[in-house]
Amino acid sequence: MSSRKSHKTSPALTPAVFHILLALVEEDRHGLGIADAIEHASDGSMRLGPGTLYRSLKEMTHEGLVVEVAPRGEDPRRKFYRITAPGRKRLEAEALRYDRLVRVARGRNVLPERAP
Repeated sequence: MSSRKSHKTSPALTPAVFHILLALVEEDRHGLGIADAIEHASDGSMRLGPGTLYRSLKEMTHEGLVVEVAPRGEDPRRKFYRITAPGRKRLEAEALRYDRLVRVARGRNVLPERAP
C-alpha cells in the first residue's frame, strides 16, 4: 500500500477549457468575444477555432461549468455564456495546479525566479 493520502481531485482541464473559463471570469461573452479575449490574453499564442470553441462550450454547459445567458442588447442570435460557481472552483483548482508546477520548474532551474 502507498503511504500517500488519496483525495478526490478533479481531472485536469484541457487548455481550451482553462482559457475559456479564464475569459469568462470578468464578464459574460459570446463565442467570438471569448475567442478574442483568449487570443488577447495569450498574446496570440492561443487561438481556438470555432469547432474547438463551440464543442468545448457545449461540453462545459453539460458539465455545469458555464451557463448560457440572455444576449445583451447586441445581436439576439448570439449565445452568451457565464461562468458558474462550480466553473470558478474548477478554474481556481487548475490555476493552483499550474502554480505548483511553475514552482517545481523554478526549483529545478527550468524557469528563472522572476519572469523577464
